Amino acid sequence: MNSENNKFHSQRLYAHRIGIDTYKQAAVFIRCDSEICRSEGFETTARIHVALGNHFIIATLYTVSEELLPRNKIGLSEYAWQLLSAKEGDVVRLSHPAPLNSLSHMRAKVYGHELEMQQMQSIIQDIAKDRYSDVELSAFITACAGDRLSDAEIFSLTQAMVNAGNKLTWPAEQVVDKHCIGGLPGNRTTLIVVPIVAAFGLTIPKTSSRAITSPAGTADTMEVLAPVALSLAQMRKVVEKENGCVVWGGSSDLSPADDVLIRVERVLNLDNEGQMVASVLSKKIAAGSSHVIIDIPIGPTVKMRDLATAQQVKRQFENVSKQVGMKIEVLFTDGTKPVGRGLGPVLEARDVLAVLQNQKNAPDDLRKRALTLAGKVLEFSPKVKRGTGLKLATELLTSGKAWHKFQAICEAQGGFSEPKLAAHKHIITATSQGTVAQIDNRRLATIAKLAGAPRAKAAGIELHANVGTKVEVDQPLFTIHAEAPGELDYAVSAIRSEHDIMRVERGEGSI
Repeated sequence: MNSENNKFHSQRLYAHRIGIDTYKQAAVFIRCDSEICRSEGFETTARIHVALGNHFIIATLYTVSEELLPRNKIGLSEYAWQLLSAKEGDVVRLSHPAPLNSLSHMRAKVYGHELEMQQMQSIIQDIAKDRYSDVELSAFITACAGDRLSDAEIFSLTQAMVNAGNKLTWPAEQVVDKHCIGGLPGNRTTLIVVPIVAAFGLTIPKTSSRAITSPAGTADTMEVLAPVALSLAQMRKVVEKENGCVVWGGSSDLSPADDVLIRVERVLNLDNEGQMVASVLSKKIAAGSSHVIIDIPIGPTVKMRDLATAQQVKRQFENVSKQVGMKIEVLFTDGTKPVGRGLGPVLEARDVLAVLQNQKNAPDDLRKRALTLAGKVLEFSPKVKRGTGLKLATELLTSGKAWHKFQAICEAQGGFSEPKLAAHKHIITATSQGTVAQIDNRRLATIAKLAGAPRAKAAGIELHANVGTKVEVDQPLFTIHAEAPGELDYAVSAIRSEHDIMRVERGEGSI
């Protein structure tokens, strides 16, 4: 009895908030000379069961040198601390996790076997519960990439993602939404479409993501103007009051496995159209949407580089949506150049406000794209005749009703805030006379991210010339915005290695 008590006491560790951000990955840190590591055979990067009171997680273990932690402490990453609802000094217990049966299904997919619904469900349930390591997640993502998912598997993946989290229902007969698959800088149409549609009276509970590979996601931009981290109950109150919302999907536990997969997929940078279809539709189904417009930009430097790939993705969207009883319409749009003038949360928010407030200098391309999409969404309503949606959307915008509705949505979400520009700027000018013939969206986005976006909300790029603009030597092409001088210098210096971000024809130079 005494020996058992001594053993338990020796394996008792006390929680310590170590202050390391691992995003959506639970990590714990123990001294390399820990008695628990020796007795249980735990090694660095091992997956372990971590329990605190009624909470438990599966976390990745990292060992540290003696001077970084006291012997009886366990360091918890910010995500692990949050999941365990830990307090400094709480008693934490460790053990080996139960074997994951779904790993055999994942390995079957690696070897090219088609997964059945039940097998996919098992994998996604374990992923949603953070039971997979990053290595195992990478294996699953890679096995599904490169058009390796059949139509049946895409449907199974979609359903499994929905079943792993919360699902909303609404009293309205029609619950509408729109989604752009991304990759096009500045294409922040959602913040204009939602208030137009809500002002008409349709229900549009918009859950949006933060940036994955871009300088800003819809949630990042909306967060400049109003709070977006709303609970499901708070989100429901906003929609019931104003017909619509724009909130961050990560705070509502809708299709949670998708957020885990995206974290690793962002690092791998793999094309995975089937998983993208499942990702988009699972979020829409979970949010209770019945009618959705899908925007697919096509261009050489966006996600969909050619029409053939876009048509394949369109077919997959239509196939899955039909099986789940959702009405969708897929639009192919121009993805050859950035939209609006801003890249980065604050700069994109300024563009959105300019359009909603009907300012004379509002970016016309952003305005037209948003109106086109809003018109298509409005035409889902039986009250709107086919072909009249664009006119109706334009009236709702120009009358000021959309701007009034947007302000009301912001207030309902916690209050409207005016965006503030960054303190540090650097102008990039043309080195030759001519016409801007091409802009590399990916490289332009990279410079905006090096300047600090989206973490630094005011960082990014302000465009002064887009494709088709005639420029003279030393005429401003774009301005880099940064909140810190070091980040500004970093972004400016990177331009020297990022050739042909903007190609100016009828001259020798390019930026």
